[in-house]
Amino acid sequence: YLKERIVEHYGDEYRGVPITYAHQREQKGLAHALLCVEEHIDDDFMLILGDNIFEANLEDVVRRQQEERADAAFLVEEVPWDEASRYGVCDTNAYGEITDVVEKPDDPPSNLVMTGFYTFTPAIFHACHLVQPSDRGEYEISDAVDLLIQSGRTIDAIGLEGWRIDVGYPEDREEAEERLQEKVPAEAASD
Repeated sequence: YLKERIVEHYGDEYRGVPITYAHQREQKGLAHALLCVEEHIDDDFMLILGDNIFEANLEDVVRRQQEERADAAFLVEEVPWDEASRYGVCDTNAYGEITDVVEKPDDPPSNLVMTGFYTFTPAIFHACHLVQPSDRGEYEISDAVDLLIQSGRTIDAIGLEGWRIDVGYPEDREEAEERLQEKVPAEAASD
């Protein structure tokens, strides 16, 4: 969506780090989108969904995956029960590992949801290749995650410290703008 504006803004590098762009020609879900970048990734990586704005402990997610040698780590958040069906919902065990993920369920098994910030090893690509289209006609990342779990892979859940707003929902955009405006003056004053 609006890829030209993104490419124009960032160009070929960001803060000295080269950028490679991959384009998902058809919107077929997040597992499909990941396969569009597979050829460019050969090590652990982060996936951040562009419709989420964070002020959060993102470094903790990366650190935890590396320290625990997990195959993935997700930033998760408890939301009100009536909002859980809008997201990928997780169940965890006593060790804080994700044991099940259900994408946008009508009857959520919990109110713990994925926030749109993930770290993965390249093992996720094999799982994405095995995913079949969902009832929505998409290749769901939650189905790929379930395949990782079923194969004995470890996925850590790290609780959100801070805030997240999903601007994919129009009613949340105004709150996101207000929070970002509050943050800008504080950062500008410290420069």
